Amino acid sequence: MAKRSKGAQKTPVTAPRGVSSLTEAKAWMAGRGITEIECTVPDLAGVARGKIMPASKFFSSPVMNLPLSVFFQTISGEYPDYEGLVDSVVADSDLVMEPDLATLCSVPWAQDPTAQVIHDAYHRDGRPVELAPRQVLRHVISLYEKKGWKPVVAPEIEFYLVEPNTDPDYPLKPPVGRSGRPEIGRQSYSIQAVNEFDALFEDIYDYSEAQGLEIDTLIHEDGAAQMEINLRHGDPLTLADQVFLFKRTIREAALAHKIYATFMAKPIANEPGSAMHIHQSVISAQTGKNIFSDDDGDPTPEFFSFIAGHQKYLPSVMCIMAPYVNSYRRLTRDSMAPINLQWGYDNRTAGLRVPPSTPEARRLENRVPSSDANPYLVIAASLACGYLGLTENLRATDPLEGDAKNLDFDLPRGLLEAVAAFSDSEPLAEVLGHRFVAAYAAVKQAEFETFMRVISPWEREYLLLNV
Repeated sequence: MAKRSKGAQKTPVTAPRGVSSLTEAKAWMAGRGITEIECTVPDLAGVARGKIMPASKFFSSPVMNLPLSVFFQTISGEYPDYEGLVDSVVADSDLVMEPDLATLCSVPWAQDPTAQVIHDAYHRDGRPVELAPRQVLRHVISLYEKKGWKPVVAPEIEFYLVEPNTDPDYPLKPPVGRSGRPEIGRQSYSIQAVNEFDALFEDIYDYSEAQGLEIDTLIHEDGAAQMEINLRHGDPLTLADQVFLFKRTIREAALAHKIYATFMAKPIANEPGSAMHIHQSVISAQTGKNIFSDDDGDPTPEFFSFIAGHQKYLPSVMCIMAPYVNSYRRLTRDSMAPINLQWGYDNRTAGLRVPPSTPEARRLENRVPSSDANPYLVIAASLACGYLGLTENLRATDPLEGDAKNLDFDLPRGLLEAVAAFSDSEPLAEVLGHRFVAAYAAVKQAEFETFMRVISPWEREYLLLNV
């Protein structure tokens, strides 16, 4: 983990994140001289959409209006056919975006004193918008609550630092660090390799502190200039918000140092892919105890049912876990990225890993998701798999003790196959919402059609003169 340099200690910021009322928000912003506020809502890709407005305008009317189409936009800025998804009369009508003041925090990289707050989407009659990623996650959490359970998660996010690249026809390269040389070879867990970018990580720490975001650990991953940030465990919605903000924070800090930070699943051909591992446990709302461990500290039937739910339903949510064509380039044989649904105790070659822990901290690590995924939807989909395993009383396979890297593929190999499995799963539609499933599938299909319009270098290399 990168250390703070001498003299870099910052005075703790009082209440850096979250208030409970507009009155408190006004005092919070006045005390910091805030002049502007970024009103954001995460879309299906996890991109921050919204408006920037003067603080005075926000307090005169804190509700923001955005069109329904904000939740249908593809990553390339296009839209699927709305037929069968929304009523044509209201396809372009405005939604009501209400601020969640618990997410209020500063924008530390802004030139002028600026705040940001995440919004929730509602129809004009007050109903939550079923397509909004925060609402999808909230709904899954509510299903747990009805059973007397409270899910707990801890995400791990991998990303690459790369040299600025303004021409997409050229491959990405590792950036130059403080030594004046780019990183070559594999430097897994290297402190020195992290220290190459000390100034950048100091900014990430400072930006995070200013926003009330908590980094648990920072490590160098396997790839050249590939890093991983781990977050502390907690409430799923709170952690999804933090990943949403962390991604933007890391990108902004990198840009300030003339470096790109990318969360592409497979940005560099001969380097490992980037994952977003999700650690999950479930506690009893009544007792506060982990339902995965019994009074003797042994695993419970509920624990194995939770695992079994992932084994049965992960193939059907792969278009959320791996949302783009590029995502499937990460999932290859003989790599640390999983290709099947095996599980094991402290087995990193399996898609589902049970880390060493005390009985109180017994948990399942879902190693399937890639770092390009929407954190709200990844956590919602993973918890949905576990929920179905619990409610259907499913039974897990025996744990795998050997190497899973070269076993048969159990997961979809491409985006269209994954979307088809997603659309065909009625149990998941019941948990995630039928309207969400239909809309998300349509967006993914539209993105695939956009991809198919591009001729790749591989095609020009091998087909131009040979066929």
